[in-house]
Amino acid sequence: MTTAETHTPPAPHSGPGLRDARSPLWTGPFTLYFTARAVSLLGDAMMPVAAALAVGALYGVSGAGLVLGTWTGTFVLLVLFGGVLTDRIGARRTMVAADLVRVLTQGVLAAAFFVGRPPFWLLVTMAAVAGAAVAMFLPGVNGMVPLVAADPQRANATLKVADALAHLLGPALAGLLIALTGAGAVYAIDSGTFLLSALCLALVRPAPADPGPTARTGGPLRRELLQGWREFRARTWMWAVILVWMVFGVLLFGPLVPLGSALVADRLGPNAYGLAVSFLGAGTVLGGLVALRLRPARPLAAGTAAMVLYTALPLCVAVDAGLPLLLAGHVLGGAALAFWSVMWATSVQTHTPPTVLNRVSAYELAGSVSGISLGQLLAGPATALASPNHLLLLSAAACLAGCATLFAVPAVRNLARTPPPGPTFTG
Repeated sequence: MTTAETHTPPAPHSGPGLRDARSPLWTGPFTLYFTARAVSLLGDAMMPVAAALAVGALYGVSGAGLVLGTWTGTFVLLVLFGGVLTDRIGARRTMVAADLVRVLTQGVLAAAFFVGRPPFWLLVTMAAVAGAAVAMFLPGVNGMVPLVAADPQRANATLKVADALAHLLGPALAGLLIALTGAGAVYAIDSGTFLLSALCLALVRPAPADPGPTARTGGPLRRELLQGWREFRARTWMWAVILVWMVFGVLLFGPLVPLGSALVADRLGPNAYGLAVSFLGAGTVLGGLVALRLRPARPLAAGTAAMVLYTALPLCVAVDAGLPLLLAGHVLGGAALAFWSVMWATSVQTHTPPTVLNRVSAYELAGSVSGISLGQLLAGPATALASPNHLLLLSAAACLAGCATLFAVPAVRNLARTPPPGPTFTG
């Protein structure tokens, strides 16, 4: 094992201005941060539906795919630079700036839809700018949580529940608004969510704190990227998980939506697939609530055990299960993935030095998203080689094999809970 994995975890900070893990969660800083994330997550959840329905109605499936692909591609290309920028100027400042950029992009699109038919070049351009803004925003999400909450696991679990609720309500709200008022209203509301998020984040004020002997003074971009890569590579538990997650992206997460939606809709109707997605969201809420209560001594081992249950989701679709089993599989899948997500985020936040946390988060984001993007691209061509049912059986097998691989890696299996440092934001 590397030095980064075997060092003794630092003791939690103490003092009159800092709180331990038994402190209340809903302090002023966390309440502001939670509000910012909840409203922006709702806006994010509305956008895929808006693109599929509004852009698709004007420019077809290929046009909607190109707009969404531009967003994802820009994000993957720039997220590493977003991690460097976030470490240089601070997570809060970068996130506020990214939110303000998205206020502009979504506001421009809202105006364009209100006026008439937006030109395709404008849709693609705004998607690229918005994707770049998200690449600047997301690396700071992990870094902010330990700063606004004394107990990162409870904070992550609470945020995961908000994420799940947003993905339950957002698509339905977007579809209803497009049907009643048109796409302009969806983009206008989305712009408003980012404005509220920026305002809440701007109100989170840092308290004076000693940056410590490891604080950086800045440097060439290449050196910053290399330092983040070294920190990422030095943690076997981290890169091992991301390698498995890249495989999951290609074989499991990426093809699941395009293949699963087609199979379920063809066999049971589109309403059944919509119901299954709702049950997936309900399972995600359940997994977040469980993560609020359970505090395993080895969080990644517990999260991996939960991920075994995710196998039920592709399996129930692959074997053409009836509606009750299909819904049960989606509940299990949502709960398993949510519980894993909380254990993973908490481990990253508590085992990574704050001075490089944002850059390290950027590397794990880039790895995870690139695998999913590749899986989505390959899902269609793969049906020429095997039926969707057989491909989803492969997805289920990949889930089990990936979990077995994670259990087999001692650095993952034995990673212990680390007491988090006290927050550095005043309430």
